[in-house]
Amino acid sequence: MAELRSFSQGVLLAFAILVISATPIFAQTLASPEGEVVLSVTGDIEVKNSETGALFDMQAMKALPATHFETSTIWTEGLQTFRGVSLKQLVDLLKVKGTKLVASAINDYSVEIPLEVAVDGGPIVAYEMNGSEMPRRDKGPLWIVFPYDQNPDYRTEATYSQSIWQLDRIAVE
Repeated sequence: MAELRSFSQGVLLAFAILVISATPIFAQTLASPEGEVVLSVTGDIEVKNSETGALFDMQAMKALPATHFETSTIWTEGLQTFRGVSLKQLVDLLKVKGTKLVASAINDYSVEIPLEVAVDGGPIVAYEMNGSEMPRRDKGPLWIVFPYDQNPDYRTEATYSQSIWQLDRIAVE
């Protein structure tokens, strides 16, 4: 009888360890922002940190895995280095269910971005240009930037129009 109780306790302990170690895979949560919110994502998303959707301050944006690339743009002179969060990674993190993103800027300019644009090696939500945060007066704090020089498909009027700066919200539809 003591052997059976010991075996049962061992099985329960092993099961508890398995459940606890697997929890991060299934329970994806976002911390609530502590600073000024620089990006809100609303609409058809699964992962949220507020009643309205997912809110990010700059600290939360920088805590996400970063990527960078060097490219020229039609709005700047010479090569620029951009660092930020891959749009694909952001979409994957939030478990986006829609088919398009409606990206809006501080001045209420908005543009529709088809979800299929969010690919590996594609656009990023940049929070730094040339190693510095971008002030609002200079396209910041967030700018959707494509690696224009790496792919000729990104050098089109449609893509340029999707390269929204002073980004502060995304609605998923």
